[in-house]
Amino acid sequence: MNEVLEALHRRKSVRVFTEEEISKEDREAILHASLQAPSAGCQLLYTILDITDQSKKEKLADLCDHQPFIAKAKLVLIYCADCRKWLSFYKEAGLAPRTPGPGDLLLAAEDALIAAQNAVTAAESLGIGSCYIGDVMENAEEMKELLKLPAYVYPACMLVFGHPVSQQKERKKPERFALSDIVCENAYQEKTSEEIRSMFAKKTGSQSYEEWMEAFWKRKYESDFSNEMNRSMEVYLKDFQKGADLL
Repeated sequence: MNEVLEALHRRKSVRVFTEEEISKEDREAILHASLQAPSAGCQLLYTILDITDQSKKEKLADLCDHQPFIAKAKLVLIYCADCRKWLSFYKEAGLAPRTPGPGDLLLAAEDALIAAQNAVTAAESLGIGSCYIGDVMENAEEMKELLKLPAYVYPACMLVFGHPVSQQKERKKPERFALSDIVCENAYQEKTSEEIRSMFAKKTGSQSYEEWMEAFWKRKYESDFSNEMNRSMEVYLKDFQKGADLL
């Protein structure tokens, strides 16, 4: 494999960082890499919040499912799907843009997440660890206030960065499913019962498939944070139903 492929296969989430700071040069390299990502119509439908205020980091750590390592990260970036700024650009030209809709939000979220992944890959090439924080979607009211998010701006994801401690470097990366488990040719194909159980055969350990899946279901899909993400998303979507007079 070439260096890029090796970095992609090597990269894993890092949640414990050393005290070493991220240099200004590396910080800017990570941010510049984000801007080089593919973007719909080259619009860059996102805004990146660089969180340098330690008190805000600590508040984010609390709001994002109480994860203290967030506050210890040396670089915290929030990638916002931004359906607002182009409205401003259009209005500056004397145009009357329509109200953004769900399609605009999804397109902006795609832009934001692609840019975020560029940052993750760039950081890995520099020996800097990273971790996605999806919990930034939770607690919509408090998050909007903390980050001063106006209508039509949605925090798609947060990334935290830092130099990994040796334990994190040596920790085994969780195994992925096989290509045949994920890739369908030409059209979507439902998994058979046999195929499903085969997918998880190496994951369940001493537990039965039913036992393992029930525990995972409770921990993830039926968790409080999952339900809060859905509730928060409804709050953000209301911004897309109020009308363009908010600008």
